[in-house]
Amino acid sequence: MNSWSRSASSRITEVRQAVREARRAQRYWQENKQRLKAEWKAARKAGQVPETPGPPPTGFSLLPWLLMGLGSFSNLLQGKTPNPWIGGLGLLVFNSLYVYVVFRAFCKHTREAVSTRVALLLMAVVTTGLGLGYGDNWLLFFPLLGLATGAILRGPRLGKYGLALAAFAGAVAAFHTGWDGINIGYATFLSTMVTAAILSLSEAVRELRAAREELARRAVEEERLRFSRDLHDLLGHTLSVIVVKSEAARRLAARDMEAALGQITDIESVGRQALTEIREAVTGYREGSLSTELDRARSALTAAGIEPVVRRSGPPLAPQTEALLGWVVREAVTNAVRHSGADRCEITVAGAAERVRLTVCDNGCGTPDGSVRAGAAPGVGGTGLKGLTERLAAAGGSLRAGPAPRGGFMVTADLPTNVEEPPVAAPAAVTAPRAAR
Repeated sequence: MNSWSRSASSRITEVRQAVREARRAQRYWQENKQRLKAEWKAARKAGQVPETPGPPPTGFSLLPWLLMGLGSFSNLLQGKTPNPWIGGLGLLVFNSLYVYVVFRAFCKHTREAVSTRVALLLMAVVTTGLGLGYGDNWLLFFPLLGLATGAILRGPRLGKYGLALAAFAGAVAAFHTGWDGINIGYATFLSTMVTAAILSLSEAVRELRAAREELARRAVEEERLRFSRDLHDLLGHTLSVIVVKSEAARRLAARDMEAALGQITDIESVGRQALTEIREAVTGYREGSLSTELDRARSALTAAGIEPVVRRSGPPLAPQTEALLGWVVREAVTNAVRHSGADRCEITVAGAAERVRLTVCDNGCGTPDGSVRAGAAPGVGGTGLKGLTERLAAAGGSLRAGPAPRGGFMVTADLPTNVEEPPVAAPAAVTAPRAAR
């Protein structure tokens, strides 16, 4: 009993607290209503609040037009319609078919289904029978038929269908009212075309909004991929250089302390430079310099016991071209240091008036286990090189990687000398070193 009373007391306390919070929020809204509304409008104007398109339209939006049949229903109740049972049955069948058709008009799959077209044809038959048999208010079913036709038969042929239906409705109405039947024909054509236009426009607006949201989502994903790839490339290369130089410092410490201290100084410099590059990568404004990358490549190769041979010729390159070639140098040299087992690595930059070619070639064994794959075709091996291939392709260039003609491994990049815009990062996998070539 005591447990139950404590539980009930606790629930009552929670309810009272919730009521107090609700009242406090209501008072806050009332006291700051104008300010909150102004802030909301400012956020909407600045594009910070997404537009709410509301729920998609359904057949309920077309049901109120059935009120046009109240005149016929009134004639039935007042006994002004001959054979009222036939008229009542026709009214029930027409309304049932109308509801069925309009509720299937807002989904492309159901709108184009055979059953929907058959129901629309039956509507036309019932409307024609009621119009010819009774006239007067029953002729207003033709504009309703036009409305259903416009909701279903959208597309380039709708104009022909609308004109044919309007002419037919006008002819049936003229059978009872003479030249006044033109009004029924005009109303039928108008309801057909306006309904189709409004529903098509509404559908197009929603598709555009969905496309805009999808583009925004993809832009965010591509930016995340770009950042993760850049960060991985930066850390992978930098950590490789630090590991190599640390091993060199450990080997030299016992016999040449000055050389070991030089390697340690290089490690400090590389680490500081990596911190700067990571900060710049976060903001998205980092632009690589090919000369800087070539200098780092010399230092990394030398520390790994690989003789660097660097040749560069040709005109000055655009910053984006240099940045892309810098990535290629970084990835290729990192792979050579980690996996090649080479003692010599040649880096050649040959520029011309319109194109520039970068070649990184080592004389190593090709794979970490000391063998070159038999029959390996030139292509792209690791995922790091695959990511670079996509980048260069987006900038109008190409990248090839594979066994060199005289042994070892060779990476060849070809680019325009003037890449105007930064290439869009393709949704590639995060780069990784060349694990197998």
